Amino acid sequence: MDSTSRSRAHVVILPYPAQGHINPLLQFAKRLVSKGVKATLANTVFINNSMLADPSSPIQFQTISDGFDEAGYAQAPNADVYLSSLESVGSKTLANLINKLNNSDSPVTAIIYDGFLPWALDVAKQFGVLGVVFLTQSCAVNNIYYHVQRGVLSMPISGSTVSLPGLPILKVSEIPSFVSDYEAYPAWSDTLFNQFKNIDEAHWVLCNSFHMLEEEAVDWMAKRWHIGTIGPTLPSKYLDKRIEDDKDYGISLFKPDTTICMNWLRDKQNGSVVYVSFGSLAEVGQEQMEELAFGLKSSNCYFLWVVRESEQSKLPKNLVNEKGLVVKWCPQLEVLTDKAIGCFVTHCGFNSVLEALSLGVPIVGMPQWTDQPTNAKYVEDVWRIGIRALPDKDGIVRRQVVEACIREVMEKEKGRETKENAKKWKKLAMEAVDKGGTSDQNIDQFVAKLINS
Repeated sequence: MDSTSRSRAHVVILPYPAQGHINPLLQFAKRLVSKGVKATLANTVFINNSMLADPSSPIQFQTISDGFDEAGYAQAPNADVYLSSLESVGSKTLANLINKLNNSDSPVTAIIYDGFLPWALDVAKQFGVLGVVFLTQSCAVNNIYYHVQRGVLSMPISGSTVSLPGLPILKVSEIPSFVSDYEAYPAWSDTLFNQFKNIDEAHWVLCNSFHMLEEEAVDWMAKRWHIGTIGPTLPSKYLDKRIEDDKDYGISLFKPDTTICMNWLRDKQNGSVVYVSFGSLAEVGQEQMEELAFGLKSSNCYFLWVVRESEQSKLPKNLVNEKGLVVKWCPQLEVLTDKAIGCFVTHCGFNSVLEALSLGVPIVGMPQWTDQPTNAKYVEDVWRIGIRALPDKDGIVRRQVVEACIREVMEKEKGRETKENAKKWKKLAMEAVDKGGTSDQNIDQFVAKLINS
């Protein structure tokens, strides 16, 4: 199916209001538009007012409210209050938006909603349109959350390992922190588990993955739901190149230091630079920040380190290194494709892992919380595209470990193996989204359902 297969299908896409959730849903929206579907992305008012958006985007932007229009999550007294308001106010304002769009010349066919927002399915039912859940985390991680929500995997975890269908044996330290340490963040844990409270009623379950990447987990899920792997959701420039001018995600909540980053990389030798970023949300403790800083310095490699403005006060004052560049934000896709990059030190958020895997960049994983420990397990032991920098008994990855892991990937035999595996997965990711690939076929089937609904 191509762009000539035009239809009156119109989807409203509802991401959880955070950069790492907006990106994959927005990118999927572009895929749908390229196949003839109209797409409207509904961000919260605060996100909409804060974002830097591409004015030439083929996606229409509308808003709902989370009840905190001035500052979003930061305006709420705690997570419980925010999430409750997001559901109550979000449901009402989403319904208002659907009403408005239905009174236009392009009524809504489906609501594609982030799994973090299961209440959106009730709004879809209210209007008699398709309710489609989009899972932004890996199929392996969602498998774990499903088994917790259904009471199969009870908390606290008994024993030292977890065995679930479609997954390798996992140590307790390798399962998501929302499961292994529920008491630390009960509101967020419940949000993750509740993705599955009504998933059986969704018309379709979409996953930001591809079949070969998580074959056993996907096949297990496919026995339960109408599932479609549609990823990786990177801009087309970096994969199949079939969507014209699709070179970045098109929305950013941070302004990247693009010129500084790319000019600095320009004269560096191939594979000589360590790129370091812990994403848009992870908060690194003061002690860990210092250990990471001095580990980077002692590795004697060039390094490009993204430290968000809110985190920069944690940098050690006596860190002087002519080989390092610290920036507040950067164009990650551009950086990862630069010939100078030799490895990626990452918190192992799923978007960052997918980007590295799809672009053939080996990883040093330093997971912090949420799904990251499981992603890091897969990076090292399943996909074999990197290694984990393991913490000590106090939960800190020490500078000697940081240095050793970087040297292992940049200089030693293990590094050569991970680079070869990264190249292999890059090829498979491209094949999945290219014409006739598994993800492309799933998207075509989904579009056909939209057209015929």
